[in-house]
Amino acid sequence: MLGTIIGLAAFWLFVFVINLTSKPVALGAVGGRLAPCPETPNCVSSTAEDPAQLVEPFKLEGDPAAVREKLKAALTRLGGTTVVKEETNYLHIVATTAFFRFRDDLELLIDPVKGVVHVRSGSRIGVSDLGANRKRVERLRGILAELK
Repeated sequence: MLGTIIGLAAFWLFVFVINLTSKPVALGAVGGRLAPCPETPNCVSSTAEDPAQLVEPFKLEGDPAAVREKLKAALTRLGGTTVVKEETNYLHIVATTAFFRFRDDLELLIDPVKGVVHVRSGSRIGVSDLGANRKRVERLRGILAELK
């Protein structure tokens, strides 16, 4: 029994340290595009070239300020998110998973000319996310549809 408790404590300490030290990789909008996903399956993007990582951009029209406010309202409803960088056409959000408290990076790039918001959601650590980033993007898409 004591061995099990020590093992679980060690596991949670390991998860805590990994989460505490995880840093985002190559994020931000450059030349009107989001950074590409790594080759690992723990990232999805509306600008991905790999069909396995591709998601549709959000269709949102209007001036960037109104679109940004709608996105922020949807993020509040999504929960577990913190906006860490906000620019006219760009939001960087840290999304924290409920159970293990992993921190993932969610990016939203407003393209007012095309009437879309490009999205990228990727894990900071590991290889597989068991579809968590794709699910997050699709939950956000559903919330945005409800807010119309």
